Amino acid sequence: MRKLQIGNVILDNPLILAPMAGVTDLPFRLLCREQGAGLACMEMISAKAIYYNNRNTHELMEIHPGEKPVSLQLFGSDPQIISEMARRIEERPFAILDLNMGCPVPKVVNNGEGCALMKNPRLAGEIISKTVRAIHKPVTVKIRKGFDESTVNAVEMAHVAQESGAAAVAVHGRTREQYYSGKADWEIIARVKDALSIPVIGNGDVTDGACARSLMEYTGCDGVMVGRAARGNPWIFREILAYLEDGRTLLRPGGGEMRETILRHARMLLELKGEYTAVREMRKHIAWYTTGWKGAASFRRRINEMDSFKALSDAVEEIFGQR
Repeated sequence: MRKLQIGNVILDNPLILAPMAGVTDLPFRLLCREQGAGLACMEMISAKAIYYNNRNTHELMEIHPGEKPVSLQLFGSDPQIISEMARRIEERPFAILDLNMGCPVPKVVNNGEGCALMKNPRLAGEIISKTVRAIHKPVTVKIRKGFDESTVNAVEMAHVAQESGAAAVAVHGRTREQYYSGKADWEIIARVKDALSIPVIGNGDVTDGACARSLMEYTGCDGVMVGRAARGNPWIFREILAYLEDGRTLLRPGGGEMRETILRHARMLLELKGEYTAVREMRKHIAWYTTGWKGAASFRRRINEMDSFKALSDAVEEIFGQR
């Protein structure tokens, strides 16, 4: 499997876990790295929250030695604050700093942050260049196809990122207007790849090994970013790696492996966030883990009524022991 170099960071393979708010916390990143992800991206972190010393934000930035290399993602719209906060946290053990210019969430966009920066390439360039000058670690940028179909400017934005010193660009083949609906446009990823000399990471509609290979062949992209398809499925990375290496299609994990993974996931959340939060966060993860299962809906209803870790783990032992 070929490696991927981003600045001075060399990844073992070109598969990257996308940053997802409320999903890619430390326990889930660790599971995905163990299953073969070459790089795990943290949940996006507000530069202003760091500036104001928000305690929850510092918890979000915790990194386990076993998950390295990690990409830490900042979002914001003030070049001075973002660059200063990047300098403030540079001693933390992340390998790459990513700048979010693709988040479609209204509360982010309405503040002029995330995908709103797609409408202001000049400001985006200033944010990138100031941040690149502020730290020694490689800086990458995540963008979308455009803000909407009338303003498809991923190639322009990618040029701005490269000229401003970015070490790589990740492109999600949907507009902000699409959110995550419809089909991702791989053609725009190919156009960005043709236009740049730095690595380009393709993102959108990669659900298995065949999709990953098709994306790489169609666009020529240097890396593949997997987002929603990894929820409840950290094994997707080993499956994609096997397919890319020699065309093998691995069997999905059996009930025993799924049970152990879910319980380990839950125990790590318990240790990191305490029982109250861990139980409630595991509800959504278990919903993703059991997607497509016969009887999954009734099992999820049962899980959603539980408020203790023991009750949740006992239920998982019971249901998965039957498979």
